[in-house]
Amino acid sequence: MSEQSTRTSESRTSGDIQPTMRRSQLATPGSDETMVRKAPDSGADEAFLDLEDAVAPGEKVDARETVIEGLRDGDWSETRACFRMNGVDTEWWYDDVIEVVGAAGESVDTIMVPMCHDDSTVRTVDNLLTQVEANEGLPEGEIGLQCQIESAAGMTNVAEIARASDRMESLVFGPGDYTASVGAAGLTIGSGGDYPGHYWHYQLARIAHAAKAEGLQVIDGPYAEIEDPEGFRESCRNASLLGCDGKWAIHPSQIEIANETFAPDPEEAERAQRIVDAYAEATAAGKGAVSVDGEMVDEATNKMARRLVARAEAAGVL
Repeated sequence: MSEQSTRTSESRTSGDIQPTMRRSQLATPGSDETMVRKAPDSGADEAFLDLEDAVAPGEKVDARETVIEGLRDGDWSETRACFRMNGVDTEWWYDDVIEVVGAAGESVDTIMVPMCHDDSTVRTVDNLLTQVEANEGLPEGEIGLQCQIESAAGMTNVAEIARASDRMESLVFGPGDYTASVGAAGLTIGSGGDYPGHYWHYQLARIAHAAKAEGLQVIDGPYAEIEDPEGFRESCRNASLLGCDGKWAIHPSQIEIANETFAPDPEEAERAQRIVDAYAEATAAGKGAVSVDGEMVDEATNKMARRLVARAEAAGVL
């Protein structure tokens, strides 16, 4: 389990900043032994071993053992370890949780829960996970949840989903299933085609508002055109501007782009550090505001700067 593990991206009560880096989430088919073995050394902040869409129905049971071996045998000290279970409306989800957590729970940071249509889905998984932890002697509540918003119902209920469990760490947008759910045009996952503007602006903004209100992170889903690095970079940039903390990488070539795009710009990070330092001096002198680089800085600006500094330090920019 990664030493970076925290329950939320930021403290909900004290205001202390505790960033968890999820700039890149590497999607790894749980049935592919080679890819599972390579995942911890991929350079991604997090890798999720997938038992859902990436695994054919006839291979799902056997894939659990591949995922278990990957979790137990891999060195996850530098990469957060996650696995994606099957949806609660399938025949596989129950044993996904029991078998994988039962055999490799000590290595699991989080479980990704697909098709979260409402808060009852989250509570269902939470309740089962609590029982598995108790039966296996694992610390109760240590394994977090990342819930995917992939349907019109999930989007409608996103605020309730965000606060459904203390295990929640992030909300993840699933553009493929969401597109099918609402009947939007397009066959390429994550691409906006000829839409005049940012295709997923509303969806990501709505998810971000719900998530940030609860101190959670937001992860944008896949961009399927792996031979279009600039398109992927633009998708990352748009997501970042809306408050997303990272994005899926469905190919190793996308990892570096995501890590770079979701990390603070070095010049911006240095300016944020100047703001934090100057505001601290002003506060010590009894002032409520100060000018930095010709701009007025107050407590609201200081909060934004402190958050950026913390992310920059976690990303190795500062």
